[in-house]
Amino acid sequence: MKEGDVLNVKIEGLGSSGDGLARVKGFVIFVPGTKMEEQCTVRVTKVSRKVGFAEKVGEGEEVEITEIDGSEVDDPEVDDPEVDEPKVDPEPTEE
Repeated sequence: MKEGDVLNVKIEGLGSSGDGLARVKGFVIFVPGTKMEEQCTVRVTKVSRKVGFAEKVGEGEEVEITEIDGSEVDDPEVDDPEVDEPKVDPEPTEE
Protein backbone atom coordinates (compact mmCIF):
# COMPACT_ATOMS: atom_id res chain seq x y z
CA MET A 1 0.00 0.00 0.00
CA LYS A 2 1.29 3.47 -0.82
CA GLU A 3 0.24 7.09 -0.50
CA GLY A 4 -2.37 8.04 -3.08
CA ASP A 5 -3.99 4.58 -3.32
CA VAL A 6 -7.80 4.82 -3.49
CA LEU A 7 -9.74 2.02 -1.80
CA ASN A 8 -13.26 0.96 -0.92
CA VAL A 9 -13.33 0.09 2.77
CA LYS A 10 -15.75 -0.76 5.55
CA ILE A 11 -15.19 0.90 8.92
CA GLU A 12 -14.87 -1.96 11.43
CA GLY A 13 -13.97 -0.07 14.59
CA LEU A 14 -13.10 3.26 16.15
CA GLY A 15 -9.70 4.45 17.35
CA SER A 16 -9.18 6.12 20.72
CA SER A 17 -9.58 9.58 19.13
CA GLY A 18 -12.80 8.55 17.33
CA ASP A 19 -11.28 7.97 13.88
CA GLY A 20 -12.74 5.10 11.89
CA LEU A 21 -10.64 1.96 11.58
CA ALA A 22 -10.65 -0.20 8.45
CA ARG A 23 -8.56 -3.20 7.43
CA VAL A 24 -7.33 -3.97 3.92
CA LYS A 25 -5.48 -7.27 3.49
CA GLY A 26 -4.81 -7.22 7.25
CA PHE A 27 -3.36 -3.68 7.19
CA VAL A 28 -5.01 -1.17 9.55
CA ILE A 29 -6.09 2.20 8.11
CA PHE A 30 -7.41 5.11 10.21
CA VAL A 31 -10.05 7.29 8.53
CA PRO A 32 -11.25 10.43 10.34
CA GLY A 33 -14.85 11.56 9.88
CA THR A 34 -16.34 8.09 9.47
CA LYS A 35 -18.75 5.98 11.51
CA MET A 36 -18.96 2.30 12.48
CA GLU A 37 -20.13 -0.01 9.68
CA GLU A 38 -19.82 2.81 7.11
CA GLN A 39 -18.69 1.78 3.63
CA CYS A 40 -16.73 4.50 1.89
CA THR A 41 -14.03 5.28 -0.61
CA VAL A 42 -10.77 6.59 0.85
CA ARG A 43 -7.45 7.93 -0.42
CA VAL A 44 -4.34 6.85 1.51
CA THR A 45 -2.49 9.93 2.81
CA LYS A 46 0.26 8.36 4.91
CA VAL A 47 1.71 4.88 5.36
CA SER A 48 3.89 3.75 8.25
CA ARG A 49 5.26 0.28 9.01
CA LYS A 50 2.22 -0.84 10.99
CA VAL A 51 -0.71 1.43 10.05
CA GLY A 52 -1.95 3.77 7.38
CA PHE A 53 -4.00 6.96 7.38
CA ALA A 54 -6.56 7.98 4.78
CA GLU A 55 -9.11 10.66 3.98
CA LYS A 56 -12.69 9.93 2.98
CA VAL A 57 -13.27 10.86 -0.67
CA GLY A 58 -16.65 9.28 -1.39
CA GLU A 59 -19.42 6.88 -0.54
CA GLY A 60 -18.79 3.35 -1.80
CA GLU A 61 -17.62 3.13 -5.41
CA GLU A 62 -17.78 6.74 -6.59
CA VAL A 63 -14.16 6.90 -7.73
CA GLU A 64 -11.84 4.59 -9.65
CA ILE A 65 -9.92 2.18 -7.42
CA THR A 66 -6.14 2.10 -7.80
CA GLU A 67 -3.64 -0.69 -7.30
CA ILE A 68 -2.16 -2.04 -4.08
CA ASP A 69 1.25 -3.71 -4.21
CA GLY A 70 1.09 -4.04 -8.00
CA SER A 71 -2.16 -6.01 -8.08
CA GLU A 72 -5.41 -4.43 -9.20
CA VAL A 73 -8.04 -4.04 -6.52
CA ASP A 74 -11.61 -4.95 -7.42
CA ASP A 75 -12.97 -5.58 -3.94
CA PRO A 76 -10.54 -5.40 -1.01
CA GLU A 77 -12.81 -7.49 1.20
CA VAL A 78 -12.66 -10.49 -1.16
CA ASP A 79 -8.91 -10.98 -0.72
CA ASP A 80 -8.90 -10.24 3.01
CA PRO A 81 -6.97 -13.07 4.72
CA GLU A 82 -9.10 -12.61 7.84
CA VAL A 83 -12.24 -13.70 5.99
CA ASP A 84 -12.77 -17.42 6.51
CA GLU A 85 -13.58 -19.18 3.28
CA PRO A 86 -15.80 -22.24 3.69
CA LYS A 87 -13.90 -25.48 3.30
CA VAL A 88 -15.47 -27.80 0.73
CA ASP A 89 -14.29 -31.38 0.47
CA PRO A 90 -14.34 -32.80 -3.05
CA GLU A 91 -16.99 -35.42 -3.56
CA PRO A 92 -15.55 -38.94 -3.57
CA THR A 93 -15.53 -40.70 -6.90
CA GLU A 94 -16.75 -44.24 -7.17
CA GLU A 95 -14.41 -46.68 -8.84
